[in-house]
Amino acid sequence: MIPIPSLILCVVFLTLSAVHIRWLFGDRHAFEGVVPTRDGEPLFRPGKGSTLLVAVALAFAAVVSMWRGICPLVEPAWVPQLGIWVLAAVFVLRAIGDFRYIGIFKRVRDTRFARNDSLFFSPLCLGISGLAVWLALGY
Repeated sequence: MIPIPSLILCVVFLTLSAVHIRWLFGDRHAFEGVVPTRDGEPLFRPGKGSTLLVAVALAFAAVVSMWRGICPLVEPAWVPQLGIWVLAAVFVLRAIGDFRYIGIFKRVRDTRFARNDSLFFSPLCLGISGLAVWLALGY
């Protein structure tokens, strides 16, 4: 059992899922600053379907984290192991970003999203990735 990273990841993923559920039901409080912009306009406008999909994926990530860390004897054991490695890869790629608007290496740095990304989003993604690797390796 590897409870520490598993529990941390579970709490983080469930919290992020809950935020997306709030957005799904119309709570747009603090929504500004979470989508990259160009000339003051969002680069994309997440719809209800994509917001729900992200919320479900984050909840599933919490389940995979708990499965790998707390219930490793539940078969098949390779499923959560693979899932944790996929999560580590996805979140490190998100932290690296697209080299323009998103991630550690972004060039556009003078928007509200860019500041939030540098202070919160990218470091959170790196932390998630690190915890996932810890969980995958079983230390």
